Amino acid sequence: MAALREERDAPFENALRPRALRDFVGQERAKKLLDTALRAARARQEPLDHVLLHGSPGLGKTTLAMILAGELGVPLHVTSGAALERGADVLAQLNDLKDREVLFLDEVHRLRKPVEELLYPALEDFRVDVAVGKGASARMLRLPVAPFTMVGATTRLGALSAPFRNRFGLVIRLEPYTPGELTRIATAAAGRLKVAIEAPAAAELARRARGTPRIANHLLKRSRDWAQAHAAGTITVAAVRGALEEAGIDADGLDEMDRTLLSLLVNRYRGGPVGLRTWAIAAGEEPETVEEFYEPYLIQAGFLLRTPQGRRAAPPAVDRFSR
Repeated sequence: MAALREERDAPFENALRPRALRDFVGQERAKKLLDTALRAARARQEPLDHVLLHGSPGLGKTTLAMILAGELGVPLHVTSGAALERGADVLAQLNDLKDREVLFLDEVHRLRKPVEELLYPALEDFRVDVAVGKGASARMLRLPVAPFTMVGATTRLGALSAPFRNRFGLVIRLEPYTPGELTRIATAAAGRLKVAIEAPAAAELARRARGTPRIANHLLKRSRDWAQAHAAGTITVAAVRGALEEAGIDADGLDEMDRTLLSLLVNRYRGGPVGLRTWAIAAGEEPETVEEFYEPYLIQAGFLLRTPQGRRAAPPAVDRFSR
């Protein structure tokens, strides 16, 4: 599943993205907030409030940024926190913006502190303060930037400083999707791909998609390939099960690393508690990857408990993985 989550198939993903807010499935509270803000911004002919989207990977943060720009009828400029290393990088991005355009800043938690502080006046007053010269002769040059909207995306809201977080007018958490919502997403995506999918197959796929549309779309792709290679081309329940068995994904949506992590926790560490770093190293994975990509679903699915003392195996994990 890690490979599925990390797969970068931009043409495939872009083909499946909804283009309008009304077509975006799920996240009803977020959609209502954004719809109200969009209507008001268009009526006033002003930039939309800055938006901060946070939640697990694959829940639709990039898609929502694209939709917001489309609903406003303006271009979307895309960059990431890791790409803005120096003040010059920030100035180049801001200089490209025109009135009311949208700047999407992915992985906003990876901004360096000096770069983050340079953005404060840009977000608040649409200006950038640049120091010119050094020592006693140094002076501050105030440069205006076009009124714009920043849409920030992060999987680690707690890593953002309070001053930076507070400059976003809309802070929206994206929640995991229900199986019913994922079934609708898989069915709609199959239609965009012009491939037939049976209703029970869409439901089976959704049940194993870990509450995440991106994973549902990747599982759909694998199921489509399996159906075309081994069957008549229609995605059936058998095609979904065959494709996911090949990919090592079980009936609970767990992949090989999920099972390794839980087996270690139950057997080597006797159910825990164990520290994140110790647990991740034992599994041969980076602690940050375990925390961001694996833990959220294991907790959501009822296999893992995160306590002040460390990670513990929940009873369903003990029952399944005890040797």
